[in-house]
Amino acid sequence: MKSTFISKEKNEVKFKMEFTAEEFEDAIVKVYQKQKDNFQIDGFRKGKAPRSLIEKRYGETIFFDDAINNLFSLNYPLAMDELDLNVIDYPKTEMSQTKKGEGFDITVTVEVYPEFEVKDYKGVEIERVPAEVSDEDVDKEIANMADRNSRMVEVDRPAQDGDTVLIDYAGFVGDDQFEGGTAERYPLKLGSGTFIPGFEEQLIGASKDDDVEVKVTFPEEYHSEELAGKEAIFKCKVHEIKEKEVPAIDDDFVKDVSEFDTLDELKASKKEELQKAAEARAEDQMKNSVIEKIFEANDIDVPNAMVEEEINSSLQQFDQQLRVQGMDLNTYIQYMGEDMESFRENIREDAFKKTKTRMLVAKIVDQEEFEVSEDEIKEYLEDMAKQYGMEVDKLVEAIGPQNIETVSGDLKMRKAIDFVYDNAVIK
Repeated sequence: MKSTFISKEKNEVKFKMEFTAEEFEDAIVKVYQKQKDNFQIDGFRKGKAPRSLIEKRYGETIFFDDAINNLFSLNYPLAMDELDLNVIDYPKTEMSQTKKGEGFDITVTVEVYPEFEVKDYKGVEIERVPAEVSDEDVDKEIANMADRNSRMVEVDRPAQDGDTVLIDYAGFVGDDQFEGGTAERYPLKLGSGTFIPGFEEQLIGASKDDDVEVKVTFPEEYHSEELAGKEAIFKCKVHEIKEKEVPAIDDDFVKDVSEFDTLDELKASKKEELQKAAEARAEDQMKNSVIEKIFEANDIDVPNAMVEEEINSSLQQFDQQLRVQGMDLNTYIQYMGEDMESFRENIREDAFKKTKTRMLVAKIVDQEEFEVSEDEIKEYLEDMAKQYGMEVDKLVEAIGPQNIETVSGDLKMRKAIDFVYDNAVIK
């Protein structure tokens, strides 16, 4: 096979793959040897019919398509290497006429990764993001700890905003009870906004064992067309009223929920913990600012094929998240009143930004010639294994040896981001 470069316009490359008559004949013979058992010719046992008889009965081109496909599949990657092409999309092909005993050629048109240099990525000016932690922040964090250690206790009084009531309810439009509007012993937190607007407020003031009729109007854009905009009555029975009991924040509480003995010790530890987290967030924000400045300073040609790939990847991840919640992407899109085409367009700009940013950072990796050692990869995998509570070997097995190269690429990208941040001018 001979590869000949023809032209390049923007990111689209055209080249020719030429095959000799001998190469074509060898490919046909291999297809015949592989497929001959599929043919039954009178006078011959199955798989023993000569190629000439098969071609006479079914046409001399019977093995052409598979032979051509095999030649292309085998030689296309070799042509990429020979012409030093970094392709990013599926090729379009145009083939010359093929005849028995003659060679042929395939003209390939394919989109390649654009060539560019990243400029102005050193000395980027950004503003410092403060990382201050106040005593109020510490008190709030400890209050959250107390809230997480609270318990629900039954109370003998009318329900108040913030209480949780245990209710039976049945919904009616007119005299007809509608489907999906019934439950028994349902725990509803008043003020949570979980139910239709106006529902929860009407249970405030109710007492245990009360029967309450809740009158509501369904929103005009309610997901159920049968109920949208209609007035309804929910007949409710109150079984229990519970309030949240938050423990007092004192030394005894500290001893129960931490390794410390006093509230002051816990506050000091929380302040240090919050300070580290605030500094990490501030650094991440400043790194993002540097990348955004580099994004704005570099106008590069972002191939549409890469943007489409990013959109597909985002949709696949979103679909997986929805399936965990018992839904799928198509159902979600219908629920939102959209179609797949419009939904893809809605996320196109974000996909473009992600693709361009990744291209810029990857190019900085090349320009600065960053490398990653085996020890760095090992350390990264060990940290990841700790996060997931796994052994490193099990993690590597789960990731797959073929994806370790992806880990190396991610670490190089991190180095590039750290590099432009370390070289930034922070005001």
